[in-house]
Parts: sequence; structure tokens; C-alpha cells
Amino acid sequence: MTEQIKIMFLGDIVGRAGRQAVQKYIARLNNENKYPDFIIANVENASHGFGLTQKNYNELLSYGINAFTSGNHIWDKREIFDYIEKADKLIRPINYPEGTKGTGYRIFETDKCKIGVINVLGRTFMSLIESPWELLNKTIKEIQEETPIIIIDIHAEASAEKICMGRYYAQMGVTGILGTHTHVQTADEQIYNECCGYITDVGFCGDVSGVIGMDYEVSVKRLITSIPERLEVADSGISQINGVMITVDKITGKTESIKRINEKINISEENMIMKG
Repeated sequence: MTEQIKIMFLGDIVGRAGRQAVQKYIARLNNENKYPDFIIANVENASHGFGLTQKNYNELLSYGINAFTSGNHIWDKREIFDYIEKADKLIRPINYPEGTKGTGYRIFETDKCKIGVINVLGRTFMSLIESPWELLNKTIKEIQEETPIIIIDIHAEASAEKICMGRYYAQMGVTGILGTHTHVQTADEQIYNECCGYITDVGFCGDVSGVIGMDYEVSVKRLITSIPERLEVADSGISQINGVMITVDKITGKTESIKRINEKINISEENMIMKG
């Protein structure tokens, strides 16, 4: 009989609508005795759609999220440089140049086991950045000396790049390769190599009425006119929760099941209290 743990990974949280939905969803899981053993969320869009303020970092911590991954937008709020070294739950992509503030991976200790979390940025159709392959090979081996459980958030544009990385690192026994960045949930969740939970993109947490979390009118105007205009977070009162729940054998680090999360949340109800 295996000793199982449940790890929930939530897709890119977009603005206040995403934060509110995540708060409510986690509270509901707790009330229904379905609370996972460990929660990871991508937060690079959590503060008005771009970056992460320290205030919102602390707010999200209070919901019970255990680890935060990010991506190319993590630097959009300048204050990140002032607090990222002190934010001991936050991870930025590992393949930024040596000397970049923050860290690309962490090992988290729970009352049941240790969990390694790595964040990596793709290179296809993305900003020029260091190759992650050799760096990940080295980091995975280092983490496996402490724990067999390793989750990698690959924040990338191209599906092919994510699939290649999923298959490649499944051969090294990684527990999960979970894609972020496109904000569109894919329906290809599976287990590679009988050990590695995989999905090309987990989707996003935020308003359902817009375009990947941003206001529709502004988004379509930018496309029609090709004139830059400031994007605003959509705000209809209805948000979605996208992510995955994976069941892991804590002794071997192998994923035994992976299930998509795709739910709608009414955040305009009276019992939702949040401003800013």
C-alpha cells in the first residue's frame, strides 16, 4: 500500500479577480475536507495582471498557498527587487543569468515529506534567456539527494517545447512537469514514464469574461488597431479556477494520478470581502 500525498497546482493567478477566486476555492476545499497536502500557484500576474507586489504576496500566503512559481512577468512591479530575497516561498525562473535576484528552486519541508519545486522559462517565442537543459539536469540530481518529489513549472509559449521537456525529465524520475504561461487549459493531462504527471498548460485563475483574464474591449481594440493600449484586468464578478490535482507516492515520488481542475466561482457574493 502506497503512502500518498495530494499536491494542487493552480494556474497563473490574474489580478484581484484571480486572487479572490483562489481564496474562495481554497476555503471551500478546507470546508469540504478536501484540502490538499501542498498547494503551488503561479503568481506572475497576480497584481493587476502584471507582476507581484509584496502586499499581494503576503495576501496569497494567508490563503494557505505553500509555494509560488512565476515567469517572465515577475519583474513587472519594480518593488520585487526589494523583497524577492526575503520571500521564502517565491521562486523565479531558474534560467535567468547568474547573479539575478531570487532563486530558481526551493525544497519545501512538510509534516509528511520534502517537496522540491523548480521554475523554468521556455525559450521558443519568448525573450532570449539561458538554456535550461544542463542546469535542470544538475538541479534535479541535487534535489533527488534530499527528496524524490520534484515539481517543475515550465513557463513557456510553445507546446512542443513543453512536451519535449515533459518526456525528457520523466526519464529522470521527475514527479510533475506542469505548463503555464498561455492561460489556456489543455486537455492532455497524462502520466509519462509511469511516474511523471504532465499537462501542457494548466490554464489560469481569473475573470471568465475577458481575454486570458484581461478586459475584452481593450484586448480587441489593440488587435484591430495595432496601437498599444494599457491592458486592464477583466471584472465581471465570475472567475474561473484552473489547475491540476496530482496524487503522489511520497516514498517513490511517482505520480499516481493527475486530474484537471476547471471550475467557475462567483466572487461577487456578499461573503467575499476583499479590496485593492
